[in-house]
Amino acid sequence: MSAIRTLFNFPSAVWLLGLVSLLNDSASELVYPLLPLYLASVLMAGPKALGIIEGIAEATGSLLKLFAGVLSDKLGSTKYWVVGGYSLAALGRPLLALATSWPMVLTLRFADRVGKGLRSSPRDALLALSVVPEQRGLAFGVHRAMDNAGAVIGPLLAAWLLSRHMPIRDILLWTLVPGVLTVILALSIREPKRERQMIKPSFSWKLEGFPPVFKRYLLVLALFTLGNSSNMFLLLRAREMGVPEYQVPLLWALVSLVAMLFSAPLSALSDRLGRVRLIVSGWAVYGLFYLLLGLNGNVLWLLWPLFAFYGLFLAATEGAEKALVADLAPKDLLGTAYGWFNLTAGLLLLPASFLFGWLWQDISPETAFGFSASCAVLAALLLKFWVAPQAPASRVS
Repeated sequence: MSAIRTLFNFPSAVWLLGLVSLLNDSASELVYPLLPLYLASVLMAGPKALGIIEGIAEATGSLLKLFAGVLSDKLGSTKYWVVGGYSLAALGRPLLALATSWPMVLTLRFADRVGKGLRSSPRDALLALSVVPEQRGLAFGVHRAMDNAGAVIGPLLAAWLLSRHMPIRDILLWTLVPGVLTVILALSIREPKRERQMIKPSFSWKLEGFPPVFKRYLLVLALFTLGNSSNMFLLLRAREMGVPEYQVPLLWALVSLVAMLFSAPLSALSDRLGRVRLIVSGWAVYGLFYLLLGLNGNVLWLLWPLFAFYGLFLAATEGAEKALVADLAPKDLLGTAYGWFNLTAGLLLLPASFLFGWLWQDISPETAFGFSASCAVLAALLLKFWVAPQAPASRVS
């Protein structure tokens, strides 16, 4: 009951950010499962091209996440970074319908990730500043739940439109509608007041001003991310195993549905039992999922429980990982802290996606999935035994 009362007492910024993410992800996740199909069937590109596209797009966006996070701290403002980022994404997605080659898809995905880069760190800082520390896990969990609700709507809509034989190009054009609504809602957000600082925090590539435990956390996150390539490879794996084209978006919708249902309760659990315990459990689930998916031959029915299992990983980790950042970083450097977090998680996607695509195409899918599983297990052990002993006891252990 206390959690329900807390939900009703959340400031409007939390709910508006949730609605913005719901609409944005409805459009983004409608495109996401279609892109590997679009690349393979329309533009005739394979796993290597997919790895290059996703790696470059995500890595570049991650550099901007650091840039936007640092500037939001210096300027003491987050809202208009959020508005600008969502606006760019709203314009970029429909233009994918005009692409005639995979380099053009790369350019437009690049623009979409630039938008994400501009908004992500300021949005996370805005959300963390809107609630008290004891409610961070729940707040991030609610946000992730609404984000994942959009990720359910998008693939379901994609599957329905494909079953109605609507061309992929036409589907991409319709993403303009939720994009416009997203920008309107983002403009309505009121950001919380920040304490006025006489001396603005200075940026340091050496992470001066951050405690050592935060730096350890980033290193472990980098190791995990090296094995966490683009989720599009999961959909490509399902398609190559023989899943019908129209069912591919349904698999991704299942992942998002499970994540939506469990994000808030599992993230709230991190407020009571500790962030690290939940993240370690989630990373272990990830490793097992990749191992089983890589070893699975052509047992198609097993894909459905496996992808649901993957949704549990997302639910357990997405909110808790971000709440842990706020637990470990100084309050006056919160935007910068999320910039470093997002940079680390995104920049490694370039080598991760390139390496995964290379291992898959030149060696075997089993090798690629086994490598990712190994990175996850090792990262979980380091987080538990190297990071956690030096972390503050409250909400972290």
